[in-house]
Amino acid sequence: MSVGTAAGVWADVVGQPEVVATLDRAVREPAAMTHAWLFTGPPGSGRSTAARAFAAALQCPQHGCGTCRECRTVLDGSHADLTVLTTQGLSIQVKDARELARVAQHSPSVGPWQVILVEDADRLTERAADALLKALEEPVPRTVWLLCAPSLEDVIITIRSRSRHVRLRTPSVDAVADLLERRDGVPRSQGLLAAHAAQ
Repeated sequence: MSVGTAAGVWADVVGQPEVVATLDRAVREPAAMTHAWLFTGPPGSGRSTAARAFAAALQCPQHGCGTCRECRTVLDGSHADLTVLTTQGLSIQVKDARELARVAQHSPSVGPWQVILVEDADRLTERAADALLKALEEPVPRTVWLLCAPSLEDVIITIRSRSRHVRLRTPSVDAVADLLERRDGVPRSQGLLAAHAAQ
């Protein structure tokens, strides 16, 4: 991994060096890339953060510099070739899944990838998962699916069997304190207290 990567889009992916190495390699080496990724980890592990960082790195001409227009627009959710599905409800409905499958058929308009990020893949109903299945079974070139869930078991087997699994763990207290100090200017002692309190 390049020196610039750690200070780029991966900077907020805390305490996950193996995950960052895997994703960075996929961005840089076409042979390491696949059409669907499943990010799992307990609450606070940063699975959505990792998925967004990966999406930004895929769109970035420098593989995730963190400062270019592509990185910034992916990270803030406004990039033309990024579709994000989150839900406040108990489940993701069939109509939403069908819309994602439709978007997945399009070629990217400005970037190298059409990225579809489903932040709550564990909330796909069986019928909604079936609506996505064809898109995952017959991937369109230059479309990539990023699915997030607490664990493998939370995702319907037909979806998880067609995705590459990336497992995140809860970051250490020190790693969280480092992030708070670096990113937010929180004094180390307060960062450690906050990280302990948040577990």
